[in-house]
Amino acid sequence: MDAELLLLGGGAFVAGLVDAVVGGGGLIQLPLLLTVFPAAPIAVLFGTNKLSSVAGTFTAAVHYSLRISIPRKIAVPAALAALPGAALGAAAVSLLPANTVRPLVLVLLVIVGAYTWMRPEFGRYQNHGLVRKSIPTVAALTGFGLGFYDGFFGPGTGSFLVFAFVRLFGLDMVHASASAKLVNLATNFAALAFFLLHQGVMWKVGLVMAVANVFGAQLGSHLTLKHGSGFVRWMLLAIVLLLVVKLGWDLAR
Repeated sequence: MDAELLLLGGGAFVAGLVDAVVGGGGLIQLPLLLTVFPAAPIAVLFGTNKLSSVAGTFTAAVHYSLRISIPRKIAVPAALAALPGAALGAAAVSLLPANTVRPLVLVLLVIVGAYTWMRPEFGRYQNHGLVRKSIPTVAALTGFGLGFYDGFFGPGTGSFLVFAFVRLFGLDMVHASASAKLVNLATNFAALAFFLLHQGVMWKVGLVMAVANVFGAQLGSHLTLKHGSGFVRWMLLAIVLLLVVKLGWDLAR
C-alpha cells in the first residue's frame, strides 16, 4: 500500500501542476486510481479524485489571487453560476449517457487546438474580446454552461474555460487561467459535495493525493506567473492534444 500511495502521490503532484496551469489533471489522476484500485466502485474513485482536485485548485486560486489582479466581474459571476450548472450536469447523467456527447467534445477540442495553434498571438496580451457589453451576464452564462458540462462529462473543462475567457473577454492566457481556477474550484466543490453525500471517498488515499496536489498546484501557478502567456499556450495545446488522442481512442474502440 505504501508503494501505491507513493505512486498516487506522484501522479497527484503532476496533476496539480498541470491543473494549475490550464486544467486537465483528471487525465493523470483518474487513470492512476483506476489502475491501482480496479475493483473499487467508479463513483468512489471519482469522489477521491475530486477531493484531491479541490485542494489543488483552491491552492492555485489563492496563489493567483495574491499575485495578480483577477478580473472579478468575469470570474465571480462565472464561478457562482458554475455551481448550479455542475449540479444540474451531474443530475443529467442519469437521463442521458455522457458518452453521447463524446464526438461533439472531440470536434470542439480539435477546433480549440487548431485555432490556438494557428494564432500565435492568441491570448498573449489582454485586448478587446468578442463581448463588450453585459460582461457579467455573459460570464455567468459561460460559467453555467461549462459548469453543466463539467458535471455531466468533464474532460477538457479547464481548457474550454481558458479558451472562452480569452476569446470572449480578451484576457491574456495568464489571467484567463487564473479566472478558470475560480470556476474549476466551484465545479470541483459541487462534485465533491455530491460524492460525499451519495457515494463517499477513500479518505486516506484522497488526503495523501490532496497534499501532493497542493504542492503541484503551487509549482504550476508559480511557473505560469514566471513564464507568462506563452507557457500557458503550449500547455493548453499539449492538454488539448492529449484529450483529442484519448477521446479519439475511446471512440475507436
